Amino acid sequence: MRLLAFPVCFFLLCLLGCDEARIPVPHTISERAQEVEKVFETPMDYSDKHVDSADVFAYLVNNPFAQADSTTIIEFYRRRAFQYAWFLNDSLSIAAGNFLDLVNATDTVLGSSLFDQNKLRDLVNLLSAQDSIPVTDSLRQVVEITLTARFFQFADKRYGGFVKRDLRELDWYIPRRKKNVDQLLDSLVAGRMDLSPLEPVHPQYKLLKGFLKLYRTIEMEDTPSPIVIQDSSLELGDSSDVIVHVRDRLAQLGDIALNDSSGVFDSTLFMGVRSYQQRFGMNSSGVLDAEMVAELNRPIKERVEQILVNMERLRWLDPDPPADYILVNIPEYRMHVFEGGKPAWDMKVVVGATATRTVVFSGDLSMVVMAPYWNIPQSIIRAEILPALKRNAAYLRQKKMEVVRGGVVSDPRRISWSKYTKSVPFTIRQKPGPHNALGLVKFLFPNQHSIYFHDTPSKGVFDEEKRAFSHGCIRLSEPVKLAEYLLRNDSAWTKASIKEAMHADQETIVKLADPVPVVIGYFTAWVDAEGRLNFRDDIYGHDARLASELFVDEGVELVVQ
Repeated sequence: MRLLAFPVCFFLLCLLGCDEARIPVPHTISERAQEVEKVFETPMDYSDKHVDSADVFAYLVNNPFAQADSTTIIEFYRRRAFQYAWFLNDSLSIAAGNFLDLVNATDTVLGSSLFDQNKLRDLVNLLSAQDSIPVTDSLRQVVEITLTARFFQFADKRYGGFVKRDLRELDWYIPRRKKNVDQLLDSLVAGRMDLSPLEPVHPQYKLLKGFLKLYRTIEMEDTPSPIVIQDSSLELGDSSDVIVHVRDRLAQLGDIALNDSSGVFDSTLFMGVRSYQQRFGMNSSGVLDAEMVAELNRPIKERVEQILVNMERLRWLDPDPPADYILVNIPEYRMHVFEGGKPAWDMKVVVGATATRTVVFSGDLSMVVMAPYWNIPQSIIRAEILPALKRNAAYLRQKKMEVVRGGVVSDPRRISWSKYTKSVPFTIRQKPGPHNALGLVKFLFPNQHSIYFHDTPSKGVFDEEKRAFSHGCIRLSEPVKLAEYLLRNDSAWTKASIKEAMHADQETIVKLADPVPVVIGYFTAWVDAEGRLNFRDDIYGHDARLASELFVDEGVELVVQ
């Protein structure tokens, strides 16, 4: 047995990785470490073995990968009075196996940039058979600290996001939320089997993960033949061989409950077609047309990647969103109002065109402005107003616009417009009224992007299926409803007084006593309140950019177990 001890122990150290193999630096950080250990001791008993605090500090010094989590690692052992977490007596506890299960069950292969999970699995398997393999106390301690450090490294990516670059480089200006995994780790090492309720992820993440498994299963089945319809469309009452294939596809995706292999476009298929169209943001006519066929023919692999991209975004968000808040989902062209953590109501919106994208960010809605002026941005002045003025000197008067210098309205006829090409050293604004581009009301959540919600006199745009038309701000289909909702607890504002203020000649600004959190998000896959998986087009190309980070970098392939 002694002859086996050195090679086996050396092999185990190699499994840990070369950084960990440098660990044995016992007791030389000494006095300070011993004092820290005394301060952190608690009367709670977890194990009869203790990690030497000096060795924890030495491990952090010798292993750069763990240094980012040094505070949380030390705090973890402090809570345990530096008692072992992954061993019971001399044997690995069930927690080590549970950790491997957690790694294996992740929706993404973590890749070499995290750690070689095969090495970790081999290590646990070897130590689990240690009745026939001598393991020294020093090696056991190295394994103990390594498992803890690797957990925090794993959790940082699993719950905080695989993409670690500045998210603003991906046009995402919502601050990344640091995830607290203390409770998860404490429960893991205590032997808890079902950790899903403790995972620090947004509720949508868990819902998408359920559908990810379904779509992975579909992907592994035979690749279906493309659906081809000879006519321009098929509708209720029609008969066609292709209907059998459509019915099979919709049953597979859950839009119809029972597939009877009928070639008749009956009421069951009609409702299934409508369900699919609603989930994809199409006109839910119940008619099978070219647009729907094109979506049905998209490879399932693309949908799997779309789900994974959106799960990555959800890792960046607060796992506990506010109970009351407003969400605008740009690709959905819709605003959602949440109360008590549940959807209360929603409305159609218009978002920025591709060239003038609405920014993804968060803020606090704090002001309602009725009968607003529209202070026209320099970009619009440069691109639209200056060229118009050079063609028509009466343009400002016709559009009910005015020039303001030093807070005083000036006569535009006294301005030599021809000398301005890029910007102007004064304000051009449109007067309040039904002609105003902002309509009768706007809603401010001050931000560096100059984006806000507002009414619009152009109501017809809300009948469009795809509504990316604005200069970046968000137009509301029901602005009066939102104003009444936000002011519902203010006794000074009734429906009648709100209406009167909106139709006045002068601007009225109302500051909310309790600002409402606002999230301007970008989600092309999500699960709605009815439990249906929705997809939308990647209108700004944000999915494509994020996918290149997730699926190409370092050859990482995303899978689900």
